[in-house]
Amino acid sequence: MTRVKRGMTRHARHKKILKLAKGYRASNSKLYRVANEQVLHSLAYAFAHRRKKKGDFRRLWITRINAAARMNGLTYSTMINGLKKANVSVNRKVLAQLAVEDAAAFTQFCEIAKANL
Repeated sequence: MTRVKRGMTRHARHKKILKLAKGYRASNSKLYRVANEQVLHSLAYAFAHRRKKKGDFRRLWITRINAAARMNGLTYSTMINGLKKANVSVNRKVLAQLAVEDAAAFTQFCEIAKANL
């Protein structure tokens, strides 16, 4: 049976990992074993944080809506409750955008919510 040498395979694998580890500090971008561990962690963080980002944005939108609603004499929860009772279906992303960019339109939503409480 012939002897299998893995020089090219190993070199390619190491190159791939070190390319992914570019920009990491110290040994994390220079030494294969350390870089490999760091890349595995980084990929796990990236996967988890892609999901976490959705909750982070929702939290941001709620904060913005609450701040704008309080300027109009409501709290976030009472405003959302009023809009639900009025059968107004506007998502939080759009409401937050209106709160930041178009205060007059947001005020109209607040009036609708107040009328239906």
